[in-house]
Amino acid sequence: MKKLSVIIVTYLSEHDIYDCLETVWAYRDIPEEDLEVIIVDNSPESGPMFENLKERYGNHLHLIRNTHNGGYGQGNNVGIKAAEAPVVLIMNPDVRLCQPIFSAAVKTFQSDPDLSILGMKQMLDSQRPSPYSFTCTYMMNGYLHTLLSVVGNRLGLYLPRWMHFSGSCFFLNREKFEDIGLFDESIFMYGEEDDIHYRMRQRYPKMKFNRHLRYIHPFHLREPNLDYEKTIVQVAIKQNEKKGYTREKTVKNRLRNLNCLIWGARIRCLLRSRKDEQSLCFLEQRRQYLKSLI
Repeated sequence: MKKLSVIIVTYLSEHDIYDCLETVWAYRDIPEEDLEVIIVDNSPESGPMFENLKERYGNHLHLIRNTHNGGYGQGNNVGIKAAEAPVVLIMNPDVRLCQPIFSAAVKTFQSDPDLSILGMKQMLDSQRPSPYSFTCTYMMNGYLHTLLSVVGNRLGLYLPRWMHFSGSCFFLNREKFEDIGLFDESIFMYGEEDDIHYRMRQRYPKMKFNRHLRYIHPFHLREPNLDYEKTIVQVAIKQNEKKGYTREKTVKNRLRNLNCLIWGARIRCLLRSRKDEQSLCFLEQRRQYLKSLI
């Protein structure tokens, strides 16, 4: 029986998946027979990617062409249903491992049957920590949300009741996750973490953060995208309304969070940083959008 199933959902991801998988094998620290790697491709046409992967890895990969592009969550659900192992690693194709993590994660779940989710330290590169290993729930007051998220990531202080891990790379107890209904497939992409955290916490509240296990997710290289930010807000509104938390409260919390970020950007602009001026402009655009929702 497999001990760990790594699930990677791709969509036109040929430029990422090879480097991603190279790190999976480079840092594999469990026997090959204990590991399965499942690739679920949501692309309308996979092109030569599957053929190239077969040539490189042969039967070491489980390749699944999804019947349709049902979104990130739906693709992960396809992979989870095909998985054999009791522990699952959800991993984005643009994630890179930078150290062995499999053995420690498997042992953590084996030693603690109540554990539902295990999160790790996210890095921007091999040297710089990311401020997004985990984030407070969007139902928290926006000012407190910002303070706790920043301080928590800086000090490695994770509060399971209020904080959800980055969805780019995290471990799950498969049985417990199946019991809560897997990913919500009504969320096409982005913002799944808060929903997973909320539903898992209702039945299986034990979650851990291991600051010594690290992975690289170069989120900082993405260009600012207002449509992406709008999607995050809309998903938060929808998910919070299901929990009885009003649209107005969610929007006001996001505004408070943005106010904090804008204050920080203005201070940095005093140092005459062109990059910070561009960042400030983008934050102002996001704030204008939120104000339009009130």
